[in-house]
Amino acid sequence: MPEKNNINVLINISNLDSNLKKIAEKVIENIRISDDDALQLFEKGELGFLGILANYVREQKHGDRTYFNKNFHIEPTNICIYNCKFCSYVRKIGQKGAWEYTIDEVLKTVESYKNTGVTEVHIVGGVHPKRDLHYYGEMMSEIKKIMPNIHIKAFTAVELEYMIKKAKLSVEEGLRKLKEYGLDSIPGGGAEIFHPDVRKEICDEKASASMWLNIHETAHKVGLPSNATILYGHTEKYKHRVHHMSKLRELQDKTAGFNTFIPLKYRKENNNLSHIGEVTSIEDLKNYAVSRIYLDNFPHIKAYWPSIGKEIAQLSLSFGVDDIDGTIDDSTKIYSMAGAEDQNPKMTTQDMVKLIKDAKRTPIERDTLYNTVNTF
Repeated sequence: MPEKNNINVLINISNLDSNLKKIAEKVIENIRISDDDALQLFEKGELGFLGILANYVREQKHGDRTYFNKNFHIEPTNICIYNCKFCSYVRKIGQKGAWEYTIDEVLKTVESYKNTGVTEVHIVGGVHPKRDLHYYGEMMSEIKKIMPNIHIKAFTAVELEYMIKKAKLSVEEGLRKLKEYGLDSIPGGGAEIFHPDVRKEICDEKASASMWLNIHETAHKVGLPSNATILYGHTEKYKHRVHHMSKLRELQDKTAGFNTFIPLKYRKENNNLSHIGEVTSIEDLKNYAVSRIYLDNFPHIKAYWPSIGKEIAQLSLSFGVDDIDGTIDDSTKIYSMAGAEDQNPKMTTQDMVKLIKDAKRTPIERDTLYNTVNTF
């Protein structure tokens, strides 16, 4: 296999760091790398080296197949009880720029997507102080009446923790109830950084790392698959990224309930961390690559293109990424409000197919659970 030959060439480079050589040998032999290995990759691995290793792992799992889906987002409200320092999205009740859509308004949006071929609706928003599990349950039930076959991927663990507690249910009871209402899976948001030192610095008020992990573990237990994320590029260090991924890898060993890992880039506009700036695109690609090499039990690594832009998303397909999310249809404001390049995030199926084919990959339209809908 050409990629394996590339790794063998790398290993035989005379000036290659001995630790990196050992890590590459582990990758070839399909041996799990350690936390220390991951840290070495972050600290010492040059981008080309990481790309070859990550692409080898990616092609062992997926070949040239690259996934996307037809989806749209609903953000019922940006009113939130929390004040995370990295967030450009949150507003308080009555504040300029705040919104709180009624269920009827949400359903009008859903109606507009009937007979368009979309397979997923992604619902996330702020943690509204007055809305509980049953409010959102009714919303999902009504959505399913309009689009019975739509997959509802909804609510970060932070939203779930609050709405379930407000309904006076246990986590397991709440998730089972939401599943009855129509919830099919949960996204990975709200994870941010698990390490307590960083979490205390950037989002001390919201659900703890242990709560996030418990909600996802319980979701897997009751038959709700989920995704996982990391928010990188702010005040964290490489060791904090490795710690974060180690917690996810450990849980995935236990439940096998995660579909994909999605590194989310911190964007600096209109929030309380703006002074620290943003990491480079090189750092983005490095982060994707190390994620792919380290998270050996995660089937997929996703580049969420509204957060990094279409060009870097396309480049990421050579750095371990096999999924670039969905068509989105300009239905999310989270990253545009934080200064992302795509202020109106929208791609057609044709746009997706062209982007992937231009990267010399095979486009696969999937559903939320990675069943193939169409091969281009």
